[in-house]
Amino acid sequence: MNLGLGHKVVAITGGSAGIGKAVAMAFAEEGCLVSVCGRNQERLAALSVEFRKNGYPLCTVTADVSEQKDLERFAEATVQQHGRIDIWINNAGAIEPAPFEMLTFEQWDKVVKTNLKAVYFGSAIAAKHMRISGGGVIINTSSFTSLVPTAGKALYSATKAAVNSLTQTLAIELASDKIRVVGVIPGYVHTEFTAANIAKNRDMLVSSIGLNRLSEPSDLIGAYLFLASDVVAGYISGISLPVTGAKLCTQNPLWSWQKK
Repeated sequence: MNLGLGHKVVAITGGSAGIGKAVAMAFAEEGCLVSVCGRNQERLAALSVEFRKNGYPLCTVTADVSEQKDLERFAEATVQQHGRIDIWINNAGAIEPAPFEMLTFEQWDKVVKTNLKAVYFGSAIAAKHMRISGGGVIINTSSFTSLVPTAGKALYSATKAAVNSLTQTLAIELASDKIRVVGVIPGYVHTEFTAANIAKNRDMLVSSIGLNRLSEPSDLIGAYLFLASDVVAGYISGISLPVTGAKLCTQNPLWSWQKK
């Protein structure tokens, strides 16, 4: 099926690695013009090389999404290179695992500014540009911790729950501007950032997942493409879609595997 994404302009925060990188390449393969930002200039440069090898244009901006001026600069660079913004993906995230009373003020600021402030103001900046071109789609990357919080990650869980709430509210506030706002709720994803914890705790992590495996970034691509497409998801707004492999759907999620 043609998703109608060809020539759409997609801007992705935190797009140089992990989920963001996989999603960026997937949109490029659909014929989109892609723009990504991140703090690591080396990763952005490597992604640019990968895109060029595949014949895809790419706009990259080194930016700290916790800073409003950097978000504005990213949006402006996207418009300058690609002409507009059709799809904006708030994907950048930060986590500081620790018992809640051990978290420092600096760590608190880092997590809240990256996970919540950047989504709030990033959405506002995206909406400003989308109004000019007649509408668009904002997609927020949340986390399963927004549904079932994780001990030792209290602040991360709380910020992701707030992102789900923002998705609902902004869907209503931006509806008359023809801007849909949706979210993706990943489960535990195997990336370079989670590899060490997975190597140490794989059995424990898998034990809660009905499909009996951890997800890869490629498992999430379909959700982003689907939600971004006005052809198949044009009447979907204000929801956050879990892509979690049936995680904790029951108290015994591995039942079907164990009965064999």
